[in-house]
Amino acid sequence: MISISRSVAIAATVALALGACDDDPTSVNPVARLRAIHASPDAPAVDIYVDGQRAAANIAYRSTTDYLEVPAGARNVQVRAAGTATTVIDATLTLAAGVDYTVLATGRVASIAPLVLTDTNTAPAAGNVRVRLVHGAPTAGTVDIYVTAPNADLAGAAPTLAGVPFRGYSPYLSVPAGSYRVRITPAGSKTVAIDSGTLTLAAGLIRTGIALDNAGGGAPFAAQVYPDN
Repeated sequence: MISISRSVAIAATVALALGACDDDPTSVNPVARLRAIHASPDAPAVDIYVDGQRAAANIAYRSTTDYLEVPAGARNVQVRAAGTATTVIDATLTLAAGVDYTVLATGRVASIAPLVLTDTNTAPAAGNVRVRLVHGAPTAGTVDIYVTAPNADLAGAAPTLAGVPFRGYSPYLSVPAGSYRVRITPAGSKTVAIDSGTLTLAAGLIRTGIALDNAGGGAPFAAQVYPDN
């Protein structure tokens, strides 16, 4: 169930000359939607350039852009240390018209690499929420992920997702609205390394939860939840 993206690109967007363009992917100027999340614990804040134009500025660790429109097709993307010409990622990403993407800058800066996810922002079934989980903590090793009721005992529980490697992620999990707790342990262990605490999710929400290193790298680890829709 776990998949690992092998993509070699990261992207955000520019307003570009889209003032006369609408969101219809069948229009003359079809667009995709994309957001970027800074998940590299020891990387500085970054600027993102698309086709040579700055799309987003001074994105700090754990911060995200909103969904932004970008012309569909192959885009040249550079990620630079904020306010400089120092490029840490220079790649091409092919974006499909009408598709939403989340792109994470992952790993320590010496081995920074993008993780590109395709988002599903259509409404979940009535009374449900949709949650996706991502292992973005480079020093945490392979982990098990438990999604339980807030006060559930892990002693006899089986992991919801077992043996998740760094940069691994789940598909969207559709669950009834309510209160949950996400706990992450080293694979095969019941020792909790990351504890989300109680998460109350109302019907209709779509969320991506990411396990992250502390700023600078290493423990204490944390789980951060980002709104998709």
